Amino acid sequence: MTTNMTASECAAWLAAHNNYLIISHRHPDGDTLCSGAALCSALRRSGKRAWCIYNSELTDTYRPLVSEYHPGRKDEPTLPISVDVADSGLFPRGFDGLVRLAIDHHASHRRFSEELCLDPELSSCGELVMQIIKALCGDITPHEASLLYAAVSTDTGCFQYSNTNSATLRAAADLIDLGADSRELNIQLFRTMTPARMELEGRMLTSMERMRDGKVCAVCVTRDMMRECGATEDDCEDLAGIAGKSKGCLISVTVRETGLDRSKVSVRTRPGYSAADICAVYGGGGHEMAAGVTLSLAARQALYKILNAIYKLYPDL
Repeated sequence: MTTNMTASECAAWLAAHNNYLIISHRHPDGDTLCSGAALCSALRRSGKRAWCIYNSELTDTYRPLVSEYHPGRKDEPTLPISVDVADSGLFPRGFDGLVRLAIDHHASHRRFSEELCLDPELSSCGELVMQIIKALCGDITPHEASLLYAAVSTDTGCFQYSNTNSATLRAAADLIDLGADSRELNIQLFRTMTPARMELEGRMLTSMERMRDGKVCAVCVTRDMMRECGATEDDCEDLAGIAGKSKGCLISVTVRETGLDRSKVSVRTRPGYSAADICAVYGGGGHEMAAGVTLSLAARQALYKILNAIYKLYPDL
């Protein structure tokens, strides 16, 4: 069984190797992308060759923050490490190799790598990477602080999600003290919306279904809906948080059609209900109160499947 390293032990392992390719997960969010970019920056400062894999699902929201760390065509490293990836099934398109080191914070982590640095008590992988960089370099640059702030803030919904704790807020405060541009990042990541995104949210709210006296709320985002709104992948950040805002909702489901007979299902829950357990029924995973799974089904069929799992696990809803 893979031994779990501390942040200091992970830093020592990184110092002893070279030529890193940092792997993010499919449907990449701010945590996997910006934590990886911050680590890449620190590795380069420590004299290592390091790049972040080009993730084909990267959106314009994060492209300006991470694009400088993408590899050139003839300069790809040979030692893959993953950041914020809980399962080998979540590797991005174009990568199917073996990961030497996994850095993660998901309790549902599947231990697919040779080496592991895992802390499921942390609300984001950015907090763990912050510890690793301090151990590796002795300091954190303002640029790295901004990347890590983006990672921590996006994985906690700008510190609104239930995974936010006092350690999260202390980490965010430390990053601001280290030079993170929290004001600009908060505007860019949480207070800016395209007209297409605004229309899409409106369509989602008007089509939302409330079941079991409103304890379960669900919404489907079809490809037709996306096309009619003029929405792109860039407009889909954190769609999963919308349905769960309904008063009295305990479990929310957002199903987004990503292709022909292919849907991404996101589940959000309140305390006492496990999103990870619900998604695990069909091979997915994530956090206790925020998890997901991809199903080879059209949106409505995928919704029926996940509702069936919810009602079997929680028949008293």
